[in-house]
Amino acid sequence: MATYAIGDVQGCYDALQRLLEKIRFDPAADRLWFCGDLVNRGGQSLETLRLIHSLAIHSTIVLGNHDLSLLAISTRREADQRKVNPDLQRVLFADDHEVLIGWLRRQKLMHVDRTLGFAMVHAGLAPKWTLSLAEARAREVEEKLQGDSFFKLVKNMYGDKPAWSPKLTGVDRYRAIINVFTRLRYCTPSGRIGFEDKGRPGTQKPGMYPWFEVPGHAPRELPVVCGHWSTLGLFMGLGIYAIDTGAVWGGKLTAMELGPELRLHQVAGREVPAGTRADD
Repeated sequence: MATYAIGDVQGCYDALQRLLEKIRFDPAADRLWFCGDLVNRGGQSLETLRLIHSLAIHSTIVLGNHDLSLLAISTRREADQRKVNPDLQRVLFADDHEVLIGWLRRQKLMHVDRTLGFAMVHAGLAPKWTLSLAEARAREVEEKLQGDSFFKLVKNMYGDKPAWSPKLTGVDRYRAIINVFTRLRYCTPSGRIGFEDKGRPGTQKPGMYPWFEVPGHAPRELPVVCGHWSTLGLFMGLGIYAIDTGAVWGGKLTAMELGPELRLHQVAGREVPAGTRADD
């Protein structure tokens, strides 16, 4: 039995199929962890969602910013839905879209497996959050996503402000939590996110640190697997395993076999025009 954490798929169904073949995934014995951003840009988001949904009992998923965006768009008028890119439109107007969207709503923002000895988020953790605190923050938002407050939440979740503070309440609090879990790359020691900084470490503005290198951050009791940051590339250090290796941008799709001995498995991502580069 093996558990494989898989980086951002972003609608690259063919690459995901190749990766599952390479690791010889056995649903009778193995488990899959997905680091979020299942959809968008890869051209095969519908096929990707259908595949992962079919493996739901064998999979653990945390939501990424693109997944949350799809959930928000799913609540809008049809005329507005038809303005988004064709990849997401295929999901929104599929015969089984209600099943897929309903299933996506029930996924987590954070997963912690203390028996296996790993945690997983899409982007990162606020500097002062222990894993236990982070789990509690994630549950707050998950309850809203899965409950009657869903429509209000996704309508108001966009925006770069406010920065996280435990004193926040209402939609401001949920937006700040979502931004940490799904958009964080760089931040200050106080937790203010540098949303405009998206390149490799060394390119950020003064005073900004990669979230996992912030001075004085809270101790992390377990290693953390994450995605979201394709320009960072594969990063393994400081108890962090960042495995978004840019499959949608012509890089690789990565699976990390979790356990006492970590093993990496990679396949080529989708083919893209020269000069295409990640944005968010």
